[in-house]
Amino acid sequence: MNILKQAKAVGIAAVLAVLAGCAGQVNEQAGGAGSTSSAAAATAANVAQLKSEAMAADTLFFFEFDKSDLKQEALDDLDAHAKYLSADRTSKVRLEGHADERGTRAYNLALGERRANSVARYLVIQGVNRSQIETVSYGEERPLSLSRDDNGWSRNRRVELIYQ
Repeated sequence: MNILKQAKAVGIAAVLAVLAGCAGQVNEQAGGAGSTSSAAAATAANVAQLKSEAMAADTLFFFEFDKSDLKQEALDDLDAHAKYLSADRTSKVRLEGHADERGTRAYNLALGERRANSVARYLVIQGVNRSQIETVSYGEERPLSLSRDDNGWSRNRRVELIYQ
């Protein structure tokens, strides 16, 4: 009989300990409501700061002839866009791939697509959700420059990042 009383006492003590622990969590959550709103305000301020940095960053990314590899100088600007897009999952971008006029229409469309996908891949690696990104290729159809020389062609080999 003594053992049953001890087991009952231990069981009651365990239940009381669990209840006390739960009560502490409820109190923390209730007391933390004010800190939740201040955390939301801090997050909103952070998103606003990231947005202003992204809007100040370049949105044109240029490529070498017949290449779809990102240039090193593009990475800082792409990082700014990636940080903002990662923080604000409601924002979306369209990546428009372009090529110069040299090559066939079909080849240039494929090259523009590879370039847009290269930028998209980098953004995803940096934490952007792929569903926030749309890619399209215009190939040679929308030149930035009409000059038919190296300078003009280099301006047309690009990806434009456009916020939706």
